[in-house]
Amino acid sequence: MIVVNLDVMLAKRHMSLTQLSEAVGLTMANLSVLKTGKAKAVRFTTLDAICKALGCQPGDILEYREDGNDE
Repeated sequence: MIVVNLDVMLAKRHMSLTQLSEAVGLTMANLSVLKTGKAKAVRFTTLDAICKALGCQPGDILEYREDGNDE
């Protein structure tokens, strides 16, 4: 499963979701869906803008973890 660590990066950068929303030009609602892991997809342009605003790599935000349900 893919885990979204946006909240971790926001905390590391001492940035609020509101500040990120203003920096990348996305609504709070859309960022909240991404942050909570409920998003089904993310555009590369969105990921690019978030990484630029947070000064990070995509791998800092998105992480793959085995969920153990593959059996």
